Amino acid sequence: MSIEKDPGTAAVGNGQGADPEMITVQGLGVHFRRNRGTHRNFTELFASKKRRAKSNDFWALREVSFTVRAGEAIGVVGRNGQGKSTLLKLVAGVLLPDEGSVRVHGGVAPLIELTGGFSGDLTVRDNIHLASGLHGLTSAEIAERFDSIVSFAEAKDVLDTPFKHLSSGMKVRVAFAVVSQLDEPVLLVDEVLAVGDKAFRDKCYRRIDELLAAGKTLFLVSHSERDLRRFCTRGLYLDGGRLKFDGPINEALDLYNADHNS
Repeated sequence: MSIEKDPGTAAVGNGQGADPEMITVQGLGVHFRRNRGTHRNFTELFASKKRRAKSNDFWALREVSFTVRAGEAIGVVGRNGQGKSTLLKLVAGVLLPDEGSVRVHGGVAPLIELTGGFSGDLTVRDNIHLASGLHGLTSAEIAERFDSIVSFAEAKDVLDTPFKHLSSGMKVRVAFAVVSQLDEPVLLVDEVLAVGDKAFRDKCYRRIDELLAAGKTLFLVSHSERDLRRFCTRGLYLDGGRLKFDGPINEALDLYNADHNS
């Protein structure tokens, strides 16, 4: 039941020319309780502990194992509630597993929540410095990349605006601009590209293409089949919290569609 970071091995090959493993997941399981924090009804109050557990507890992920090599583009496929976003949070290290392990060889650049790493009360300018610093950039590196971040996000006119007052689309612009400037070898993207106008999405797509061409590893959760087929070569199909298929992205999507469109 662990998450391990191993930044020192990200660039080390195996001596045979193969790409190194970036992410190793073994027997992964996460256990949640439905309606946590809500009041139980009268019947549940007098039910046995075992009976309550059956009705309220569930495994969001169970017995999930796979490895990801440097430069792979992985698309995570499945319906809502099947553990896709949970899996990305485990890889990002913001959620701990109840069983199994996640080992990440190198750092991750997560774009998995609009407000992740950002403070609503701080200005956009301060948030760029804060989020970049939290991800390991030095003051000199932030200063060097600051103008590029602002330009990419088209945020020059809102630099001194509190982050909480931005539109959802502008929050995505700023967050993506910061994350895409990080040096981490693994990029995690969870649905956020669905927010914002088409012109900015196209800009994000071009940036992802550049990162993949530079050898970055991509982990993408999206309901857009078009995006998954465009960026990803491999698919992880989650169904009922378990890994049902691990293989070419087109086969993963075809299987998913056959399961749910028949």
